[in-house]
Amino acid sequence: MPNTVQVYIDHFNGVASGASWETLGAARKVAEALGGGVTALVLGSGVESLAQQAFEFGADEVLLADAPGLKDYRAEAYATVVSRLAKDAAALLMPNSSRTRELAGMVAVDLETGVTPDAVAFEVKDGVIVATRPIYAGKLLIKEICAKARPQIVTLRGRAFPAPAAQSGRKGTLTKVDGAAEAKTEVVEYKASEGGVSLSDAAIIVSGGRGVSNNPKLTPPAGMTDEKQIEVWKAQQGFELVRGLAAALGAAVGASRAAVDAGYVPYAYQVGQTGKVVSPDVYVALGISGAIQHLAGMRTSKTIIAINKDPEAPIFKVARFGIVGDLFELAPALTEALKKKLGK
Repeated sequence: MPNTVQVYIDHFNGVASGASWETLGAARKVAEALGGGVTALVLGSGVESLAQQAFEFGADEVLLADAPGLKDYRAEAYATVVSRLAKDAAALLMPNSSRTRELAGMVAVDLETGVTPDAVAFEVKDGVIVATRPIYAGKLLIKEICAKARPQIVTLRGRAFPAPAAQSGRKGTLTKVDGAAEAKTEVVEYKASEGGVSLSDAAIIVSGGRGVSNNPKLTPPAGMTDEKQIEVWKAQQGFELVRGLAAALGAAVGASRAAVDAGYVPYAYQVGQTGKVVSPDVYVALGISGAIQHLAGMRTSKTIIAINKDPEAPIFKVARFGIVGDLFELAPALTEALKKKLGK
């Protein structure tokens, strides 16, 4: 159907990302403007239950490609199937993730169209999606269109759009489609990352920067003399304050690139242009100066709270609330106050 808006449901082992349902909700607005319906694309193996979830979150139709060869996400196979299904659609929307950025680009090449990535808002004018997205490390917002080529492919930033309320028992048209596709790669194994709240889905994030290693009151263990080793040890103690505050808030733990590059925490924690791009309801920055790379990954957070001893730190320019002070005194005090307030 020429006015159909398709939504790719991003999932891992049959568990959809929350951003997929947010994208379904956004697709409804596009479909209403175009006078069409919303079709969800569900790819995988043994994932028919996702089809019912898609109906409950607003899909009118689900195209289900359920095949053994789609059990694991492999870009070549998934792009082949999605390109086949999306060729006649007016628009293809995807939640923004590492997988979908790759997939969107490959599908765009197959269908000779363009991609507008990481949209944080949009409107529909004269049958065209006008997407708003950040550029120049988030310093500016631009409005971008794909004027003639179809489908218009847009990836939507997670938590930038509200998820619709699920309507239990809602039904739609389920169409099973061919999922056959070749891929020259194979998935050998998965390794679980450290436990905790997902940065991409978190409503609240508490992040630490290089400043968490600067506690002058800490005395390193006897025999530890290497300066770099002492710095990392102090940072690890500092990140316990970050984790403590995050636990009190039920939040995810993040970090600046400087903290990751210094070896304080693994890359999986990194928030920024070269890490995770996040838009939580609340973002708490502890000991983060606010380099451009970091701001690009979190400046669309709805409320930013910063604690830093440097009153000139750039982070205060984007913070809704800023505290100039010693994080090693303020973070524990804030954690204790929150535990009492929240009864933890």
